[in-house]
Amino acid sequence: MPTDRTTDFLRELLVRQLTTWLPTALHRSRRASVALAGVDEGAAQAALRVVADHAAQVRGRQVTVLVLADGAADLPARLGPIEAELPAEVTVHVLPGAPDRLPVAVKAAGAAGSPLFSFLAVPGAVSADVLTATANGRTGEVLLHAGATARDALAAIGFPLVAEVAPVLPDGGTAGVVAFGSRSDRSLEAVREALWAVGAELGVRYRDDAGVTVDVTGDPDLQPLGRELLAELRRGGPLPVTDLRRHTLTATVYRAADANRALADLLHSGAVVRDPEHGRLGGDVLIIPARVGPSTA
Repeated sequence: MPTDRTTDFLRELLVRQLTTWLPTALHRSRRASVALAGVDEGAAQAALRVVADHAAQVRGRQVTVLVLADGAADLPARLGPIEAELPAEVTVHVLPGAPDRLPVAVKAAGAAGSPLFSFLAVPGAVSADVLTATANGRTGEVLLHAGATARDALAAIGFPLVAEVAPVLPDGGTAGVVAFGSRSDRSLEAVREALWAVGAELGVRYRDDAGVTVDVTGDPDLQPLGRELLAELRRGGPLPVTDLRRHTLTATVYRAADANRALADLLHSGAVVRDPEHGRLGGDVLIIPARVGPSTA
C-alpha cells in the first residue's frame, strides 16, 4: 500500500499535469476525457477541482471524468459536493472496479477519437489491454504509478515518447516507478517540470534506469547528464539540440532546460563542438562530438 507521503506525491503530480493538459486538450477538441483508476478519494476530489477551476474553458465543450474505484461504494456521494460546482458540460462517472476495467469504461464513455488523459495507480505491472486503452488510438496520454517498470510496455503499444523515473522518498525508501506515455514533446516537458516541482516540495529524489539518483532541490548536479549526452552523441553521431533535449526527457531524470546547460558545459570544455559555431543554442543547432569534427556533419 502507498504511504501517506507517496499518496501526497501522486496527488500533487496529478494536479499539476492535469492543469497543464486540460486547457490544451480543450483548445484542440470540443470533447475531452479524464480517466482515473486506482486512485483514492483525495485524488479524485483534486482532479474534479482542477476541472472546476477551468470552467471558462469547459463551457461549450464536453468533458467526461471517469473514476474507477475498488471498494468505495459511497464514493459517488462523497464526490457529490464537488460535482455540484462543475459546469453542466462535465459528466462524472464513478464506477466500481480495479484499473483492469479501464478499457470497458473508456469505450462506454464514448471517448474514442477525443483527447484522453489517464492517471493510473497499480501495485504491480500493467496489462497491455489497459495501456492500449490509455493510448485511445492516437489521442491518449497516460501518467502511471506502478510497482514495476512500464517503459517497454508503453513503447510497445505505440507511445513514441516514454519517460520513467523511480521516486526515492526522504527516508530512502522507494515508491515504485512513475511512467509517462505521450505523443507531445510539450506534455513530456510539462510532466518532467511537474515531477521536479513536486519533488522539491516533498523532498523526493528521482532515480533513472541507469541507477543515477538526482536531488531536484536547488541547482542540480549536471555532470551525470553531461556524460549521458556525450555518450548518446558518440552512439548516434552528430545530433541537433532538439533530439538531445528529447533524449534527456526520455532517458534521464533531468529537465529539457538542464540539457541546454549541460551542453553549454560540454561546449566550454571542448568535449563537443556546434554547427553553426555562434549564436543562440537553438533546437536546430547541430552538436558534434569533438573527435568527429564539424566537417563530417
